[in-house]
Amino acid sequence: MLEQLLIFTRGGLILWTCKELGNALKGSPIDTLIRSCLLEERSGAASYNYDAPGASYTLKWTFHNDLGLVFVAVYQRILHLLYVDELLAMVKHEFSQIYDPKRVEYFDFDETFRQLRKEAEARAEELKKVKPVGKSVNDGRKLVMKKGSGFDGGNKKNNSESNEGGNGDDGKGRKLENGHSYGNHNAAVVQGNRGMGLANGKENASSNNEAFDVTKLQKLKNKGGKKTSDTSVVSKGSKVDPKKKVTKKNRVWDDTPKDAKLDFTDNVEENVNENIEVMAADQGESMMDKEEIVSSDSEDDEYEVVSKDSKPDAKKKGWFSSMFQSIAGKANLEKADLEPALKALKDRLMTKNVAEEIAEKLCESVAASLEGKKLASFTRISSTVQAAMEEALVRILTPRRSIDILRDVHAAKEQRKPYVVVFVGVNGVGKSTNLAKVAYWLLQHKVSVMMAACDTFRSGAVEQLRTHARRLQIPIFDKGYEKDPAVVAKEAIQEATRNGSDVVLVDTAGRMQDNEPLMRALSKLIYLNNPDLVLFVGEALVGNDAVDQLSKFNQKLADLSTSPNPRLIDGILLTKFDTIDDKVGAALSMVYISGSPVMFVGCGQSYTDLKKLNVKAIVKTLLK
Repeated sequence: MLEQLLIFTRGGLILWTCKELGNALKGSPIDTLIRSCLLEERSGAASYNYDAPGASYTLKWTFHNDLGLVFVAVYQRILHLLYVDELLAMVKHEFSQIYDPKRVEYFDFDETFRQLRKEAEARAEELKKVKPVGKSVNDGRKLVMKKGSGFDGGNKKNNSESNEGGNGDDGKGRKLENGHSYGNHNAAVVQGNRGMGLANGKENASSNNEAFDVTKLQKLKNKGGKKTSDTSVVSKGSKVDPKKKVTKKNRVWDDTPKDAKLDFTDNVEENVNENIEVMAADQGESMMDKEEIVSSDSEDDEYEVVSKDSKPDAKKKGWFSSMFQSIAGKANLEKADLEPALKALKDRLMTKNVAEEIAEKLCESVAASLEGKKLASFTRISSTVQAAMEEALVRILTPRRSIDILRDVHAAKEQRKPYVVVFVGVNGVGKSTNLAKVAYWLLQHKVSVMMAACDTFRSGAVEQLRTHARRLQIPIFDKGYEKDPAVVAKEAIQEATRNGSDVVLVDTAGRMQDNEPLMRALSKLIYLNNPDLVLFVGEALVGNDAVDQLSKFNQKLADLSTSPNPRLIDGILLTKFDTIDDKVGAALSMVYISGSPVMFVGCGQSYTDLKKLNVKAIVKTLLK
């Protein structure tokens, strides 16, 4: 049963709802659809599933782009209503006939909707009646199968277990729908009546000659028993005790005593600081506090490239017809008109290192927003598509919440608790280095910082973080190796609370998204300490791997968490941004797949090489 059907403008004004349905929806499926799908450029999808306590809904929608209207239908997911798409198309057609931008209420549409709904339900019932006709063939086959099982002396079990059971036709012709081998349904071949009769006769003969023999099975069992008994004798003869676990002894190269573990972090001499360069002098202002200027060059050349590549196979139109169309404008844009320009844009995005799946979804969303829209005068399709794609990219990359960490740090300071940031990611992306860059940026804003060395897995991780701490002259909390990272982080936060540190930067071990034990340990760390910010550190070099890494990280954190409301990734830190030239697509792929903003961008080797993401520059590079 249809739960709700709404018509509203793109500005959010509800024009009409079905009063007959009037079912109170659990949760807020419409708001979630707008926030998570329509505003995220995922409107090219066929449907959207919404889970609420006690209910699961499926939402389908369509647009009238020329009028700026959105039509949304909501129904229970378990029902699988077949007429929803057709009903939305009919409602869209009828409502567009009476739509007036000055009107706000459409009570006269209730009767029209009632008739449209009856028509759609009647057609769906007709489709249901047509489908059982196809099932009757299978039912007939099952019936013949039961009859055929009695032709071999009434032994039903033998025929069901045999691989070549015949249908008992004795070589005579048979109708096509019943002339097949019942022992193997997938091996049925449609042939003439005569050929089918011959095939069935052969199958019957083979089934009678090669009937299942119980005595053979008994002999095989006896042979198998003898083999097992022989093996048992061999196992008894051997002196290996399966209960005792064989452990490999460590090789001793000389007579010196062997250390119990390779952990040399407990007894560190204090004079090591003399050999480390202490960064007492200020390296300068961090790039986070510098404004990046984007040149506002005209993009006419880009539009020319799109227009040249947009229709390589299309016939060249005459000069007069193309001029007339550009002046008068096209009546309504169709999908066929948009496909060449969208294909060129998709290829361009993929050359910029955008994941193929993301580029395809973006093009589908842009097509859905432009289809049916009237083309303005003196406007080309390529430029219209490019402008729509630019708006979509800006909307995706622009953060929807505040990413001002300094404000959040001061808010936490007023509550007399440290602001905790956890850095997570795969191996070798630069978590520890960029953690030090963030620490340097915070120090410039007079914020006291403490590092927590929770990478107790990788050799040298604690020493690396100690080096950064000595250079930046900030405290570090570590417990060495082979410790539980969640406990180390908890003790570090307690130590920061006692010492009055404003921010705790937690370094974690790199882990692949498929490593479940390490992902479980990370989920435990986040659940036990409840950090204020979970930063995913990812390389700007990755393409399709960005989708896999972020989606699986979020999925594992949600699945392995013991909390009913698990914490997921809150923000992204992109590293090695200075090595990719114009291949900036990883930023788009990561933001699109996770919905989290890019909060920092690492662009060099020094502590000052950390900056904000310039959305306009990224969009311009993607479409260049």
